[in-house]
Amino acid sequence: MQQFYIQTWGCQMNEYDSDRIRDLLNENNIIETDNIAEADVVILITCAIREKAQEKVFNQLFAWKSQNQYKENAIVCVGGCVASQDGEAILKRVNFVNVIFGPQTIHRLVKMINEVKSGKNKHVVDVSFPEIEKFDFLPAPSAKNKATAFVTIMEGCSNFCSYCVVPFTRGKEVSRGVEGILAEIKHLTEQGVKEINLIGQNVNSYRGTYEDGTECNFAELLYLVAAIKGVERIRFTTSNPHDLSDEIIQAFKDLPQIANSIHLPVQSGSNNTLRRMNRRYTREQYIQLTKKLREARNDIYISTDIIVGFPGETEEEFEETMSLVREVRFDQSFSFIYSPRPNTVAKDLEDNTPLSVKKERIYKLQALINNQAQQYSREMLGTIQKVLVDGTSVKDNTELRGKTENNRSVNFKGDKSLIGQIVDIKITDVLAHSLRGELI
Repeated sequence: MQQFYIQTWGCQMNEYDSDRIRDLLNENNIIETDNIAEADVVILITCAIREKAQEKVFNQLFAWKSQNQYKENAIVCVGGCVASQDGEAILKRVNFVNVIFGPQTIHRLVKMINEVKSGKNKHVVDVSFPEIEKFDFLPAPSAKNKATAFVTIMEGCSNFCSYCVVPFTRGKEVSRGVEGILAEIKHLTEQGVKEINLIGQNVNSYRGTYEDGTECNFAELLYLVAAIKGVERIRFTTSNPHDLSDEIIQAFKDLPQIANSIHLPVQSGSNNTLRRMNRRYTREQYIQLTKKLREARNDIYISTDIIVGFPGETEEEFEETMSLVREVRFDQSFSFIYSPRPNTVAKDLEDNTPLSVKKERIYKLQALINNQAQQYSREMLGTIQKVLVDGTSVKDNTELRGKTENNRSVNFKGDKSLIGQIVDIKITDVLAHSLRGELI
C-alpha cells in the first residue's frame, strides 16, 4: 500500500484543505506516514501571505533534497497559496517537484498524482479556480477522534485590500451551498466533534443558497448551525469589520453556543493608513463595532490582526494604532511588519520608513498587546471556565489539556475519558503561556 507525507503551513484554510486531502488519499488507499523517507507521495501545503513564508517553502524543499529524505521515485507535490501564486515558476526553481495544485483543485490531486505515476507527464500543474466544485468531489470528512473541526463555508475574497494576495491565490469570493455545509457539520458531530469552526477569507460576507435557490446570509447560517444536535461550541474566522452586521452581533446575544471571543482584524488604527489599505471602514466605525459586541456580550474577548510599517505609515499614524489598541483593549493580536506581495497595489507605494524603525514599532505594539493579554489572563484567576478537553498535557501526560472560550490553554488533573468533552474548570494559577485549573 502506498504512503503519503503531508506538511502544512499557514492559515486555518490550509489546515482544512490538508485534512480533506487526507480523506481523499485514504479513500484511494494511500495511507499517511509521519516519516517522509517512507512516503511515495510528499505534499507541502503552503502560505503566500508574506514573502518570508514563500521563501520558507523553497528552503524546505531543498533541505529535504539535500538530506536525501525523499524516497526514490517519490512524487513531490506543492499546494496552497504559493502554488497558486507562482504556478509554473516553481518548477523552474525546483525542478524535482512533480505536481503543483491550488486551493481550488485539491479534489483533482489523485488524478494528477496518477498522471505522474503512469509516466504520462513528469510535471502537472493545475492552479485554476473552478468555483466551489471541489466540495462536490471530496469524500465525507473524518474527525479522527477530534473534539473540534474546521468547516469551510466560502472560498476566496473580493475585497482587494491593497496589500493582500488572497484574491489572486484563492480567487473571487464564492460561498458553499447551505445544505452541503450543514450535512458536513452533522457528519462531524456524529463522530463526536463538539466545536465547529466556520472558516473563510471573510465569513461575514457569506451568501450561500439553499437547494431552492433562496439566499442565506452568515447570521442565518449561525442559527442553523447552532440548531444541529451535538454542536456545543461555534467559532468563526476571519471577519472583515466592513461586513460585521448587526444581525451577526445579535447572534452573539441569542446563541450561547457561539464562543465568547471574536477575531476581528483591524490592520491599523489610522484612517489615513486604512484608506491606503482599501479597508473600507474607519477607526471610529471599528470602535463602534466593538462597543456593540460588548453590549451583546459584556465580557467578550476580541483579538485582531495588525500590519506595522505599511507604506507611508508615519509615527503619528502608528501612535493612532497604539491608542486604538489601548481603547479597544485587544486580548491577542497577530501582528507583523508589512511585506510587499506580487500583483497587489501596495507593492508600488512609496515606502521610506527604515526597517529598524518598523522593528521598533512592532516591538512596542507586541509588548502592549502581550501586557493586555496577560492582564486578561490574571482576571480569569478564580473564575470557572468552560474548557474543551482536547488531549493530554504536553509536559505531563498524566494531566489533561483543553481550551477556554477565549483560546487559553488550561492544564488540569482529570481522567482521560474526559477528552473530547466540555467541562467546567476553576482557574487556580496563571502562567506565562497557559493556565492551571481544577475540575469542578
